[in-house]
Amino acid sequence: MKLNEQGMQDVAAWEAAGYELPRFNREEVKKASREKPFWIHFGAGNIFRAFQANVVQKLLNDRVLDRGLMIAEGFDYEIIEKMYRPHDNYGIAVTLKADGTIEKAVVGSIVESCILDSDNEGEYGRLKEIFGKDSLQIASFTITEKGYSLVNGTGKISSDVAADFEAGPVRPGSYMGKVASLLYFRYKAGELPIAMVSMDNCSHNGDKLYTAINAFAEKWAENGLADEGFKSYVNDRAKVTFPWSMIDKITPRPDTSVEKILREDGVEGLETVITSKNTYVAPFVNAEECEYLVIEDAFPNGRPCLEKGGFLFTGRETVDKVEKMKVCTCLNPLHTCLAIFGCILGYRKISEEMKDTELKKLIEAVGYKEGLPVVADPGILEPGEFIDKVINVRFPNPFMPDTPQRIATDTSQKLAIRFGETIKAYQASPERDVKDLKMIPLVFAGWLRYLMAVDDAGKPFELSPDPLLDTVRTHLSGLKLGGSVDCEMLKPVLENKNIFGINLYDAGMAEIVTGYLNEMIIDTGAVRAVLKKYLP
Repeated sequence: MKLNEQGMQDVAAWEAAGYELPRFNREEVKKASREKPFWIHFGAGNIFRAFQANVVQKLLNDRVLDRGLMIAEGFDYEIIEKMYRPHDNYGIAVTLKADGTIEKAVVGSIVESCILDSDNEGEYGRLKEIFGKDSLQIASFTITEKGYSLVNGTGKISSDVAADFEAGPVRPGSYMGKVASLLYFRYKAGELPIAMVSMDNCSHNGDKLYTAINAFAEKWAENGLADEGFKSYVNDRAKVTFPWSMIDKITPRPDTSVEKILREDGVEGLETVITSKNTYVAPFVNAEECEYLVIEDAFPNGRPCLEKGGFLFTGRETVDKVEKMKVCTCLNPLHTCLAIFGCILGYRKISEEMKDTELKKLIEAVGYKEGLPVVADPGILEPGEFIDKVINVRFPNPFMPDTPQRIATDTSQKLAIRFGETIKAYQASPERDVKDLKMIPLVFAGWLRYLMAVDDAGKPFELSPDPLLDTVRTHLSGLKLGGSVDCEMLKPVLENKNIFGINLYDAGMAEIVTGYLNEMIIDTGAVRAVLKKYLP
């Protein structure tokens, strides 16, 4: 069974192997999409293939839609050249369900793949053609938060962006410069309306996209390289919008155990491609069954009934509440708890941690007891139900090959939003007392213990990448098993608002964090002993 147009002719073989297939005339859909495109997506990664593309396929099957998706990749062109096009833009979506079953679907809703390369006249010309169509309603993005940044690691405008500011929209080299150029082409085609929808997993994602595009509009107009009207177009919500959204679906790197299942089904050509930019891509994606996409309903050129596929459309304020509910209370903080203590206790899978009595009690305490009392209910999703599903369905899913080591990446950048906001809410509430927070300080102490890079059995392990590793570990150089620390030694870390969101001394938490940490470094096995002591 081959994953391409020719291979898909053998419908009986695919169905016999248990695959859900496209139930629409793909040639007709391709033709209609080419003539009147409605949605182009930037970022050819796994979450888009597992989530948005799968939803559109279901809507095509149900005849809610009659046109498909177009994909554009602007970071790693080899994803398109070596994975999408050799498979005629088909992919396999494997849903790993918590009850131990899996669902397999051949997804054919992506009907055209494009490369965002302004030096390639054919590729870029086709993208300009798409952006010049009045039928285009949505340009969406999953390019990671750093994809919208115009600055380098030192905070200065990056060289490719600076060059684009001076050269104009004809042949930009930066990612956002190329997107802004396509939007400028749409402006020149008659100020056609469009929604520019970031679907990346970051707070106020639409603002990040807007800030980047608006910077190009202003600079190009200032330098006489674009019409003054382009700035007004970008800032006219009747013509161009940058909706906020909240996306949630765990989509790990394609797993070898899933590949084995597909091979045993008889699917050929499943080899993972590792591109020159070190991107891992396979003809299949594996993901959990739970998925949420909440979008600010601001589409100046209209939109199809995507809510019939499960997307939730609402106002900006509600999107913000959903985002904070997930990131500050109901999911991300719990993931970080499991990441920190999972590494220390030697776990290699999040799902295995959920069988650990103390670790399960820890995330229940952080989520239900300390977080939920101060979370704002967004209305569209109920926080208690959301966290129930996280703890009882999502994290314990044995098929999800997610690791604490992956989640532990960049922890210093996550603590402020994942825990600091809850602390601030307690400080601001006349009915709450920060002293009642016992588990969040325990997690902070656990992170400092993790930074020793020695597990609870006394064996060294590799720390996950983090931009502040060297800085913070310098202040922890005296930390060792059998030793002790005091608040003064830890002060440069514990008072750092950039890490914790607040100064832990001002919040009255420095002492309790230090106390927990001292208990965790008494000897080997001390971390487990602390968890048992405070999570009876």
